[in-house]
Amino acid sequence: MPILRQVRYSLSKTPARIPLVWVRHRNFQTSDAFIASYPRSGSTWLRFMLLEILAGQASGFSNTNEMIPDVGRHLSAVPVLPAGGRLIKTHEPCRPEYKKAVYLVRDPRDVALSEFAYQKALGLAGRDFGIYLQRFLRGEVNPFGSWCDHAHSWMDAADSGGCEVLLVCFEELRSNGEEELSRIVEFLGVPVQMAKIHAAMANNSMDKMRQKEKAAPQRASAKGRFIRSGSAGGWREVFTEQQAQLVEQYGGNVLARLGYLG
Repeated sequence: MPILRQVRYSLSKTPARIPLVWVRHRNFQTSDAFIASYPRSGSTWLRFMLLEILAGQASGFSNTNEMIPDVGRHLSAVPVLPAGGRLIKTHEPCRPEYKKAVYLVRDPRDVALSEFAYQKALGLAGRDFGIYLQRFLRGEVNPFGSWCDHAHSWMDAADSGGCEVLLVCFEELRSNGEEELSRIVEFLGVPVQMAKIHAAMANNSMDKMRQKEKAAPQRASAKGRFIRSGSAGGWREVFTEQQAQLVEQYGGNVLARLGYLG
């Protein structure tokens, strides 16, 4: 693994990151909205579809990252929302600067598997998933804390009115994409046009997404895939009973709150 990548990865999980996060969270507009999620929850797929629906152009990694960029790179983002609003991606827990957001949440057991595969491809994780899962649940595998704390921050903000939040479950987006995309587009203040939604879904199936990655390889592409299966419930084929119980022990309340138990 490149030394620079290891250093950046290590520093990203320390207080040294705080000033950088503050700098990134400036120069927002009241008309902006956010696509928020914990890493590996499907936000790239959602942004690809929304770009086609909102901007009317075929989505790829380059133009999607330019037009619906990460927070901190939003100054040059192209307005795709009413009143010149921009759509901005964030993996951060909810912050006071966020006033309107789509929060895309995914079963943490599938998130853990996807994050493990991604970080292993980058040389940032070992081979033992059991050890990795414990670190994941403690919030030690990336700069964004634990999945449970992350989900709580967004749901609590929605409950308190601190942020206008539309909660979207990845699993529902996979199984009922037309309805979920219609909800998202309406929430963003854009007229719902089913023809555009149908086209965006067809152009961004998992097979089509993998073809786009092959045409524009991402950081993990050399040793794995950035775009994986996008499965819902794939953890059931991999987790041991002990691992499943561990997840429930750490996050049973939030899992139940989101309907991921039972």
